[in-house]
Amino acid sequence: MIDVQISDQPLSIDTCYNTVQDPSCGGICLFVGTIRNHNQGEDVSRLEFDSYDGMALKEMRKIGEEVLELYDLKSVVLHHRKGALDIGDVAVIIAVSSVHRKAAFAGCEWVIDRLKERVPIWKKEFRGDGSFWINARP
Repeated sequence: MIDVQISDQPLSIDTCYNTVQDPSCGGICLFVGTIRNHNQGEDVSRLEFDSYDGMALKEMRKIGEEVLELYDLKSVVLHHRKGALDIGDVAVIIAVSSVHRKAAFAGCEWVIDRLKERVPIWKKEFRGDGSFWINARP
């Protein structure tokens, strides 16, 4: 089972957990990425996310298909926010379930790493010295 979403509404940890819960699985792993108040030694006041939704959802589903096979997972959820987010807001939730814990931990980490490498979601950082699209500055 694969569930991928990009939303301008707050994400639900409970929804993600309940989606991957399965009586055959002994391991559920969740990664929750939140907005922090600093980056590279600079204060950050908020972030803004934008995405190419069609392509992003397609790539997120592909990542889900790959991780299910690579780590023998039962389910994977990959939800990401877009729009303006404040410090402490949840930006991304990854949830996976597996028969065993090691596969759940490894699969969850693999998903967030692939998300950052491959999915067209961009973030704009707001700081005291201006706002910048991450990876768009020298």
